Amino acid sequence: METSCAVAAMRTCDRIEAEDGEIQAFVPEPGRRERLARAARVADERWGDVDGRPPLYGVMVGVKDIVHVEGMPTGAGSDVPAEALAGAEASLVGRLREAGALVAGKTVTAEFAVTAPGPTRNPRHLGHTPGGSSSGSAAAVAAGMVPLAVGTQTIGSMIRPAAYCGVVGFKPTHGRIPSDGVIPNAPTFDTVGLFAPDVATLAPAAAVLCDGWRPSGDGGEAAGRRPVLGVPLGPYLDRADAEARSSFEERAGHLAAAGFTVRRVPFPDDFERVVAEQRVINRYELARSHAVWFPRHGERYREQTVEAIREGRRMSHDAYAAALRARAGFRERLMAAMDRDGIDLWISPAATGPAPYGLESTGNSVMSLPWSYAGAPALALPAGRAADSLPLGVQCVARPGADERLLGWAPDVESVLVGTSAPV
Repeated sequence: METSCAVAAMRTCDRIEAEDGEIQAFVPEPGRRERLARAARVADERWGDVDGRPPLYGVMVGVKDIVHVEGMPTGAGSDVPAEALAGAEASLVGRLREAGALVAGKTVTAEFAVTAPGPTRNPRHLGHTPGGSSSGSAAAVAAGMVPLAVGTQTIGSMIRPAAYCGVVGFKPTHGRIPSDGVIPNAPTFDTVGLFAPDVATLAPAAAVLCDGWRPSGDGGEAAGRRPVLGVPLGPYLDRADAEARSSFEERAGHLAAAGFTVRRVPFPDDFERVVAEQRVINRYELARSHAVWFPRHGERYREQTVEAIREGRRMSHDAYAAALRARAGFRERLMAAMDRDGIDLWISPAATGPAPYGLESTGNSVMSLPWSYAGAPALALPAGRAADSLPLGVQCVARPGADERLLGWAPDVESVLVGTSAPV
């Protein structure tokens, strides 16, 4: 831990100034160094007693630019005037500050957290995408500019960038972190989460941000035994490319050799239907989220966002209601499958493969789709590298509400994956 917020703040500014010209993870901010120096002085005066310092004292945090932060404009990766998007500061930012963290700056997002990418480049290989929509947050952590960053996930906007950039990404149970003060995409799925270089750095922030966090890890069960891991066989897993699938199978083998029980279970058998239903909910809600902004500023929107909103406008309320009912049924089937086969955590590739070359696309979110559809908590852990040295990841998914168990079990899984992977 840094000796003072002032030291941490200046070191962070140094890193951003040295690294971000190429990576472009942060939204440009004139006067960043002066702002952070002032905030650090206030924090150091408030928590001068070392013994009384809060859990995130001196931690510099990047915040995705769809989250309102007092004193900073919210652009949401768009050309829409910031005053049109303005709103009250998100309560999650207040929680971070009360825990001693300082906001290092806003991180780049795909436009309105949809699919039109921002300028951020992957720190592991600058010619490749960092993923989206939380591109800046993942890249800022991967480049060592900040140890913690806030992102959001509607379908795969945290797990995929974490895998592409070789960092840890945590998407909690839907609604576990308050989303007030966050520009919505599709509220049924939108979830605030975190990026960090490892689970140990991430866990204290999760405890600060998640409502009703139980420090004992849900009755101590997570600490008392290893989880049973489930591999979901079938059309879902088949979406991973050959390299990702091969790497994943190798890592699953390492986990089994380390003493984890790994069970292979066919699920879900109607994956294509799940994909279609998720799209109906997502696009329908996206159009409603922009019901005011789009008519006024639609000419400023990028083509990908315009197409998504127009698709949502064409969808009927009856189709949307039917998709919501189907989603509830899928969640019940997910829980039943876990109960039937005694599965604590699903494991799968965190993305369909390594980060694609080029910055025109943020990649494919399908490996996160069923878990986001169910509102379940998910964690991306770095797990090896592709042939071109780009990172790969393993995704761990718990049942909805079992966030403490997921993070309680994660270090044990992480230690096996790190022990069998070359560093990134």
